[in-house]
Amino acid sequence: MLVTGASRGIGKAIASAFASANARVAIHYHQQRQLAESFRDSLASNRHIVVGADLTNAVAIAEMVDYIIAEFGQIDILVNNAGIYVEHPLSSTSYADWQAIWQCSLNTNLLGAVNLAYCVAQYMIQRQSGRIINITSRGAFRGEPTATAYGASKAALNSFSQSLAQHLAPHNICVTAVAPGYVETDMTSELLASAAGDTIRQQSPLNRVAKPEEIAQTVLFLASPGSEFLTGSIVDVNGASYLRS
Repeated sequence: MLVTGASRGIGKAIASAFASANARVAIHYHQQRQLAESFRDSLASNRHIVVGADLTNAVAIAEMVDYIIAEFGQIDILVNNAGIYVEHPLSSTSYADWQAIWQCSLNTNLLGAVNLAYCVAQYMIQRQSGRIINITSRGAFRGEPTATAYGASKAALNSFSQSLAQHLAPHNICVTAVAPGYVETDMTSELLASAAGDTIRQQSPLNRVAKPEEIAQTVLFLASPGSEFLTGSIVDVNGASYLRS
């Protein structure tokens, strides 16, 4: 299997959960190779590999998939987790920065996942089986007023997931999306420790944010036998902080 953005945070928790379930994991990173290798070396088995690629580079994505296939022989599960979140309020962002942030966000959060799904699905179709799980966001539904590109990219990834689920179902390939709210990671630790932290935690009636392991367990379930009829679903993991009608 392949997990993108797996050197830390949610991706690391997902990779760890699958490794504990005896899956062989390709741990993707963009820039932090040492962090990814350290994580791989901490896992009980030595069967896992580290792979690097810039997900905004379509050629690099195809080369990475080919490398994993050469090493593993197959990719039966793809978890598109890697993504970026950049604040860019319209009222205080220059036009040049606005364009650059939108381009980078769409290239990473949407097109990177789209291109990776394309490349991996070619092999899954040959095998007539597979799971593709895309990590999106609560922000796709409730809006991201100061990070509009992030919200839009995640909403588009939800739509892509559902379209792909319909297209790939005849090949026994299931496609789902997982939409977390706030998650306790190193990327959110400073915000959660600030004065805004209590307000954020109070968004959920559980009065806390999710742990990365909770997202990972949801992904593990969606990749497990017996969950096939959930294909096309978007699973909210936000502690009832936002309820869709």
